[in-house]
Amino acid sequence: MANLVNLEAVSKSYGVRPLLSSVSLGVDEGDRIGVVGLNGGGKTTLLEVLAGVEAPDTGRVSQNRGLRAAVLTQRIELPELASVRHAVLDPLGVTSEYEWAADPRVRGILDGLGITALGLDRPVTGLSGGERRRVALAAALVPELDLVMLDEPTNHLDVEGVRWLAEHLLARRCAVVVVTHDRWFLDTVCTRTWEVTEGRVDGYDGGYADWVYARAERLRLAGAAEDRRRNLARKELAWLRRGPPARSSKPRYRIEAAEALIADVPPPRDNVELLAFARRRLGRTVLELEDVTVTIAGRRLLDTETWRIGPGERIGLVGINGSGKTTLLRLLAGELAPDEGRCGRRVQGQTVFLGHLHQELEDLPESLRVLEAVEEVASRITLGRRELSASQLAERLGFPPSRQWTAVADLSGGERRRLQLTRLLMAEPNVLLLDEPTNDLDIDTLQQLEDLLDGWPGSLVVVSHDRYFVDRVCDTVVALLGDGRITHLPGGIEEYLARRDSAPADSSELPSFFGAPAGAPKEAAQLRAARKELARLERQLERLAGREAQLQQQITQQAADPVAFRELDGELRGVLAAKSDLETRWLEVADAAG
Repeated sequence: MANLVNLEAVSKSYGVRPLLSSVSLGVDEGDRIGVVGLNGGGKTTLLEVLAGVEAPDTGRVSQNRGLRAAVLTQRIELPELASVRHAVLDPLGVTSEYEWAADPRVRGILDGLGITALGLDRPVTGLSGGERRRVALAAALVPELDLVMLDEPTNHLDVEGVRWLAEHLLARRCAVVVVTHDRWFLDTVCTRTWEVTEGRVDGYDGGYADWVYARAERLRLAGAAEDRRRNLARKELAWLRRGPPARSSKPRYRIEAAEALIADVPPPRDNVELLAFARRRLGRTVLELEDVTVTIAGRRLLDTETWRIGPGERIGLVGINGSGKTTLLRLLAGELAPDEGRCGRRVQGQTVFLGHLHQELEDLPESLRVLEAVEEVASRITLGRRELSASQLAERLGFPPSRQWTAVADLSGGERRRLQLTRLLMAEPNVLLLDEPTNDLDIDTLQQLEDLLDGWPGSLVVVSHDRYFVDRVCDTVVALLGDGRITHLPGGIEEYLARRDSAPADSSELPSFFGAPAGAPKEAAQLRAARKELARLERQLERLAGREAQLQQQITQQAADPVAFRELDGELRGVLAAKSDLETRWLEVADAAG
């Protein structure tokens, strides 16, 4: 197998900080390599040195003679006076539209990335940041290549766009080096993983799941020096093993040792306990939309729709770009009113304290330092049964002590996003509305955020293109399919993608960047979904019945202890209320399932 690019003892520093120290590695034909590591740890630098965009301080970079390579960095450089057509197709050297229109591969890229829908004659100067990003990605993919290097290519793509890109890269024969924090994408596309850490590049066979197994084993052997990271790795392993089978070459990493490592690890979160706690904090009413109609730019987003969010619910909201997900979050937050002249209304519980993370960067106190900006909100926070100081929460979300005294005005865009999230959590809301919370977070920070949310006792609605994050954090998935409804999907994101794939092309006027718009599923699919949800509800009812019996027994044993009795009785009331809601839902679904 031919070597395409090779690094020999390469070092690269910015200022006094070394990002790469005597790194030697290579990319061979057919390699599909995922690059992971902390933000600012050197991932982008490694990619730019490989591509020849940046020269190393010391060492040697050699490329195979005649190598056909393309690179997409986070520095979007497009010819400002050109149209989209020229920006994308000039790398092909075509002079006639018939040349590229006859090439199914090129047409597939233009359609798959939404370039055709965007408009080939539009000038690039008028495009948004996300649109420019997709144009640059299309320009990198259209030529015939031996090697493609991509830095965060899934940014600004929705769930369908991320799936399309993964399938496209798998179908191509060229080598791929990709920097990304999208763990589903890593696991689907990559056969090798490079971890950039402290100037080194450590290599592993396999994708994200393999890397988690390997890193957990490495931490297990490292002794007690990194207890916190080791415990987080154990929790991630436990979730991977208890969920759907991971795409992993398991025998390579001594899975017996990994399973011994997680034998005593409980599930990521105790849903019954959190639900009971959420009911005590929130009561029965949280957020409700009753017969609400919302029209945006002449398009009906909701049509006399009713949606109730209960205490402790964890909901993932999906839909194509432009389907109205951000608008729906604004409606839930009370920042947008339903259409006037309608009878619909928004209801918010009296004890609800909302926290809303917007996609846009909010104004931050520029005159303060990071820790001061966090302590401006609160000095301590209680998450479930854990109490954290402002400094501890900032560290968990990517601000080590040395960085906490950095002026807010000097933070990068990604760091400002993390500070925005830290301040939001520090306010201790009991209802969270998160719009693309994973943007600009590295994998370690994502794991820390997931760990924090595991013990967070409140209601949660998440909009995210990160499938792994939605699966990991949310218990329920709903979708906006362009029919004026909020559709519950018992099968999660896989069901959403299946519905989109099977929808007739003319079923909706909803604009789509990635394939046919969504329409109503067939009756058979609805019946299968109802039966699947019925089985899930029955399992949940069985667990609650078991917990109810345990609590009844414990109450009998603790009858002489008034403090313990009150605690157990409060939890029992929460279990009974949750059981009542599930039984009501079971009856509704049983009727639909026939």
